[in-house]
Amino acid sequence: MKTLQILGMGCSKCHLLTERAEEAAKALGLEYRVEKVTDLDAIVASGVMVTPALVVDGEVKVSGRVPTVDAIKALLA
Repeated sequence: MKTLQILGMGCSKCHLLTERAEEAAKALGLEYRVEKVTDLDAIVASGVMVTPALVVDGEVKVSGRVPTVDAIKALLA
């Protein structure tokens, strides 16, 4: 099971990244869970300085932008 973490304070881009990450995971038929990380200390501790960010299984994949669903699929495959 993949763990998808969305790092951010809950802005509209954070919500969009969540939607796109879930859409990509479903399209690939992956088992996944989504965790939203809003704690600023935890976000900074992960090395992210610009949100939103997508972390897959503990590895930061995207920071500071919302990629397309296809781009996220490539990151998850």
